[in-house]
Formats: sequence, structure tokens, C-alpha cells
Amino acid sequence: MAKSSRPDRKRGDRRPRTPSEYDEVTLSVDRVTRVVAGGRRMRFRAIVVLGNKKGKVGLGTGKASEVQAAVKKAAVDAKRHMVRIPLREGTIPHQVNVKFKAARILLLPACKGTGVIAGGAVRVILEQAGVQDVLSKRFGSTNKLVNAQAVMKALEQLKWKGGMPSEDTPEKKQLKETEGARQDAEALEGERLGVKEVSRKDVIQ
Repeated sequence: MAKSSRPDRKRGDRRPRTPSEYDEVTLSVDRVTRVVAGGRRMRFRAIVVLGNKKGKVGLGTGKASEVQAAVKKAAVDAKRHMVRIPLREGTIPHQVNVKFKAARILLLPACKGTGVIAGGAVRVILEQAGVQDVLSKRFGSTNKLVNAQAVMKALEQLKWKGGMPSEDTPEKKQLKETEGARQDAEALEGERLGVKEVSRKDVIQ
């Protein structure tokens, strides 16, 4: 009897995978060759970008003799090197200009409705980070890995500028709630009645 005709075999009983918090995008898969004593050793190098589109993004690389193994290694490496960036109304808080190796990246904040004015690795990383409106310009190298690393260096330099964030951000709302709770506690403390000691004679009268 063939194995495929066994009635006790069940199909489709695998447990469903829980959805991941991050979206995975394979930026590129390249074939790399290294010359060794016995000849040439060929492997695959994968570049993966992970992001939750809410301000967290990571870049990772992996090498293996198979494409799937290289992508898996790159995803693990990207998750290990996640970066959190500040977002203000869907754009970056300030301008940043970074030079990394042979690449130079310029990022500029943009008004709402502009969109992501970028291409290649710059666009993929910014979209995975959750940036909706930004202006960018790339100079120098056209290598995807170098450009992606330059973008990550630029995102790491982003900081809040001009004090507190805008009114509609969660940080501002949380600060208001904390301040209101403190004021309520002070008011309640002022309304508490003091304790006065009286003698038995005063009570009888």
C-alpha cells in the first residue's frame, strides 16, 4: 500500500502561525563568491528590512549556501538591530545629512500630503519605519547595502527638536493625564478635615 493512500494520515492539521508584529521586506539577494585554496566558494547574501510602520525599523544581512537560509539569517539580524525613530505628524522632526562610506543621504521633513519622495533602499526603509511624508536625496554610491546602511545611520541621528511633541501625540496626552492626577491629589489633600482633641467635660456640656 502506498504511503499516500493511508487513511490515518491527516493533512492540514498544522497550527496557524501567529501574525508577526513586523513586516519583512527582502531588499536584495546577491550571489557572492570567495576564492579559497580548493577553488571558489559560492554563497548567497540577503538584505532584509523589518519594520512595524510605527517608528521601529531594522536592517540585517545574512549569508548561506541557500537563499531561504540567507533570508532567515538576515531577518534575525535585522530584528536584533532595531532602531526607534521619532515621528511628528507622519514626517521626521528635522533635517539630517549623513555620509557613510561612499554614500551621502539627505533627509528633509515635508508637509502632509507630500508622500515619500525617495527611491530604492531609501524608500523601502522609510516606508517600513512609518514615514509618510519626507523629501530625500542620495549622492555617491549606488550600492543597495551601503545606501541602506547610510539611511539607518541617518535615522539614528533623529531627535526631538523644539521641546515637547505636538498636542495630539501619546506622549503629550500621557503628560496631561499625569499632571491632572497630581492636581486632583493636591486638591483632595487640602479638603481633608483636621483632627481636634476634646475632653470628656466638653462633650457632656
